[in-house]
Amino acid sequence: MSLTIPTNLSSSQPILKPKFAAKRKLSSVITCSSNQDKPSQPEAVPLKAFSAALALSSILLSAPQPAVADISGLTPCKESKQFAKREKQQIKKLESSLKLYAPDSAPALAIKATVEKTKRRFDNYGKQGLLCGADGLPHLIVSGDQRHWGEFITPGILFLYIAGWIGWVGRSYLIAIRDEKKPTQKEIIIDVPLATGLLFRGFSWPVAAYREFVNGELIAKDV
Repeated sequence: MSLTIPTNLSSSQPILKPKFAAKRKLSSVITCSSNQDKPSQPEAVPLKAFSAALALSSILLSAPQPAVADISGLTPCKESKQFAKREKQQIKKLESSLKLYAPDSAPALAIKATVEKTKRRFDNYGKQGLLCGADGLPHLIVSGDQRHWGEFITPGILFLYIAGWIGWVGRSYLIAIRDEKKPTQKEIIIDVPLATGLLFRGFSWPVAAYREFVNGELIAKDV
């Protein structure tokens, strides 16, 4: 079986090729011109991406990991006898002082609330997967083990973020009032509307700090 390719096909198509190519070229030009009409939209992408990444990381890193005695000398608090003994001792001490007061008196109600808080605290220590030593006290693991990030690294990152947010808002406020006639007066009596707006804008301070660093505006040039 043989297949014969007619030679007249190639000769009948040259007229269509320029038209097809012209259409493709024209569509590409239209696409490029439409993309130039929206230059400001990509600027919001870093803020949304950073917010989503921060929320996702805080959820994942703060999730309690199953307690495993993977470090020598430490056992999960919920399985530690010394940990349970400490809980009983503290509750017993509070309940013994409770007998000194009338059941419905203010000191008795305060002691009862403290007993509930103590039980809740020990219960949370056990659920969070903390490890206890021979003394029955929870120990924080700061070696960088991913299973213990919720004990030190996650709170540390949140602390740095909050501290940076406070500092960035204060810096932005001082920059905003430095051209006023009496900037010192606005340092003493805070301009509440201005400060409130800067508080909300300060949540994206890592992105703003990086942008100013790239543009050379983060550090004063006369220093």
